[in-house]
Amino acid sequence: MMSPKSLNSKSTLAVKPERNKMGAVRKFVDALLFVFFLVIAVVAPLFDAQTCLPETFFPKSLVDLKNWYSVEYGDYLVGEKPGFFVGLVWVELLFAWPLSLLNLYALIAGASWLPTTCLIYGASTLTAVTAIMVEMVTSGRASEKLLLMYYPFLGFGVLAILRGLLSGCRKSTTTPNSAKPSKKKRA
Repeated sequence: MMSPKSLNSKSTLAVKPERNKMGAVRKFVDALLFVFFLVIAVVAPLFDAQTCLPETFFPKSLVDLKNWYSVEYGDYLVGEKPGFFVGLVWVELLFAWPLSLLNLYALIAGASWLPTTCLIYGASTLTAVTAIMVEMVTSGRASEKLLLMYYPFLGFGVLAILRGLLSGCRKSTTTPNSAKPSKKKRA
């Protein structure tokens, strides 16, 4: 007959591989997100900002790169700069770009608030890219090549949301009221 102690140690051993697997998945997701946030940290101020700011603020090589991209991929939103697109780029520059920098720091430092900022970033990105994709698909002006350029942003928005929501099991904490022993009032 097995003692409770030996049963407990065997059940612990059975759980460890699953935890290791989940840890490996989380590390892989974090690595993907790190690369994505690094790309956004560079591309947003150098490329996307050209949609909102005068071209004279940027080196000619960056302006030429943006113009090449617009023609090569048929990205009419980058070329024509409709109002809603300019507004979404401002949201990216003032809100999402700083969040991507915070997420880079959080991934490197192992900050406990990473799930929160990932969730916020993912919701913002998914919302913006969905609006852009709906415009592109309903206008009939987007090529398959252009849509393939935007699909990864949808995926990374979803991935950031999932990283925020599924940040792992944490031990439950007691609330301040339940931690205090109850005292009876004396009359």
